[in-house]
Amino acid sequence: MADHLPPSLHGVRRWAKAHPTGPDALLAAFVLCGMIVGSFGNPHQPEGPRWAEQPPETLSVVLMTLAALSLVLRRRYPAGVLVAAALCTAVELATGDPRAPVVVACGIALYTFAVHTDRPTAWRIGLLTSAVLVGVAMLTGPLPWYAQENFGLLAWTAMAVAVGDAVRSRRAFITAMRERADRAERTREEEARRRVAEERLRIARDLHDVVAHHIALVNVQAGVAAHVMDRRPDQAKEALAHVRRASRSALDELRATVGLLRQSGDPTAPTEPTAGLERLDDLLGTFRDAGLPVRLVTPEPLAGGPLPAAVDLAAYRVVQEALTNVQKHAGAGAQAEISVVRVGSQVEVTVLDDGRGAEAAGPADDGGHGLLGMRERAAALGGHLTAAPRFGGGFRVHAILPLEPPDPTAPVAVPGQSAPGPAAGRDQERR
Repeated sequence: MADHLPPSLHGVRRWAKAHPTGPDALLAAFVLCGMIVGSFGNPHQPEGPRWAEQPPETLSVVLMTLAALSLVLRRRYPAGVLVAAALCTAVELATGDPRAPVVVACGIALYTFAVHTDRPTAWRIGLLTSAVLVGVAMLTGPLPWYAQENFGLLAWTAMAVAVGDAVRSRRAFITAMRERADRAERTREEEARRRVAEERLRIARDLHDVVAHHIALVNVQAGVAAHVMDRRPDQAKEALAHVRRASRSALDELRATVGLLRQSGDPTAPTEPTAGLERLDDLLGTFRDAGLPVRLVTPEPLAGGPLPAAVDLAAYRVVQEALTNVQKHAGAGAQAEISVVRVGSQVEVTVLDDGRGAEAAGPADDGGHGLLGMRERAAALGGHLTAAPRFGGGFRVHAILPLEPPDPTAPVAVPGQSAPGPAAGRDQERR
């Protein structure tokens, strides 16, 4: 409701919140004036209420003043103000002029106490206050015990507690709604940041796989061209042709990957990378052209029909990165074998080589993210990937990719690095 106030009243509202004693002092003055004016009336006349028949007694004026002054501190000390106002009211009911409405100050104090406490406490104290005031008025007051003013005290105190409890409940409800809205906003922001981080990580993996694969091939073919340029120009030209094809393929894949960063409304932006197992023969051909013998033992076509797009892409990238590692680290004369088979509701991708591994890798080969990216791809699909040296020489990369998407409520854990040791040395080198 405060949000719909006119702009001119927002400053007053902020001042009232910063200085609560000021509004309470104004309220106390208003209540005192109202009680004094109301005490000039005399409802106990045969012909009806009479106005300004006689002024209130001195004791009544003192009690009304004390009760009104106590309201200045009602928000700082609600319980103490309630006791003071109730005491002034009780004294007025027992000895003073019954025309003096001191109970008004007690009702406001009771309302303030109900606002600042819980519901059971508010109603217990309200009933206790009502019982004390009604008992004092009936037993010691100047009016008969059955006078309507005595029973009116019950309605006045009950109304004060009810209004205070309703205001407290509404404030608590508004606070809870605001906290829920703030929590939902924070959750949306965290979800947006998480999705942005996941998208950045996915694009980084794609860029790494594309660049690492093609640059490795370009490096190998360029080395061959430089080595045979003088003695065998025809072979150098062939190697440079492979360099040209590899660079063109790299540019095409980079264009498709970076195109995912376009706006969603751009009709020319691709929605999925184009790489998949249907291009596996072309991929293996690039490695064979670079001098790496690769044997494919995957049945054609793959049993069970086409794979889901995400699984198809992940399997292709695992083969691409594993063969790139073989090309870079396995050494001269190494051979590789690829297997992609469907086993039940999973696809198993295996890449084997018989190279020398760490003996052929130099210091500059460390520090990549190939194996980490493959593990993240497998973990994102709910699968896992292992990479370790083979007994007797060589290296083995084995990925298990579920065909069904993982449970979105289950946490996805990215496998960590293996423990230090002979196997971990080769593993870290290939990353």
